[in-house]
Amino acid sequence: MILNLITMNGYGIFVWLSFGVTAGACLTMYLKTKKTLRKYESEFAAELEKLSNEEKQAVIEKSKIATQVLASQNKTA
Repeated sequence: MILNLITMNGYGIFVWLSFGVTAGACLTMYLKTKKTLRKYESEFAAELEKLSNEEKQAVIEKSKIATQVLASQNKTA
């Protein structure tokens, strides 16, 4: 029973290989996207740190994203 599921009448190698390739591609895209997001978040936080306190508060009040980026930067620091 299990062997029939794995071999799939001779087509199992193609089916399982395609699942593996798809899972690998999805994992690669996820990791690259996560790495790029972290890079942009750190660049944004660095730019935000260059602003004066008044400008920083104005940006934080207007933007939910700025608040989230600063919160994630504080967690990792």
